[in-house]
Amino acid sequence: MNIPNALSIFRLLTVPVLLALAWFRHEMLFLALLVFALLSDGLDGYIARRFNKITELGAKLDTWADVSIYLTLGISAIWLWPEAVYAELYYFGAMAASIVFPTVVGLLKFNSLTSYHTWLVKVASASAVVTSILLFTGVANWPFRAAAVLTVLAALEEVAITAIIDQPRSNVKSIWHILKQRNKNTANNSVR
Repeated sequence: MNIPNALSIFRLLTVPVLLALAWFRHEMLFLALLVFALLSDGLDGYIARRFNKITELGAKLDTWADVSIYLTLGISAIWLWPEAVYAELYYFGAMAASIVFPTVVGLLKFNSLTSYHTWLVKVASASAVVTSILLFTGVANWPFRAAAVLTVLAALEEVAITAIIDQPRSNVKSIWHILKQRNKNTANNSVR
């Protein structure tokens, strides 16, 4: 057990609390805990990289926590802000598909969850959360729509990575890095 793994476990433990807060319609408490949980998501990765605490278990815990939090956000949004969800249903659907589709593809190919944590997924996830808060608080809906497009692009990148690699990998920066490594390996093999 290390601090990054403990932070991921903390995020997993917030899921039932978030669901209870949403069910009982405590919007502000829900948003506060959600923001706190998501800040811990950014913090666990930073600590793991900074102090060389990156582990396979940590990558899996982080993925389970991420998926759990985002699914919880979707369910809670339906309970707390049904009008906003209905008005932006296609974009919510795109975001949900961007979580489910790469997960299913990874499960079918590797029989396990993928834990790529690409740069694009990190940006898309952060933008989805921030713009969801903007949407739910009535500030604006167009940033949420842009974030939905970004999440779809991130999902497509994850599916492409799954299609290219032969075995599961964690903490892949981007598809560009995978292709660069593959080209390097091909060049090394042709020299031999």
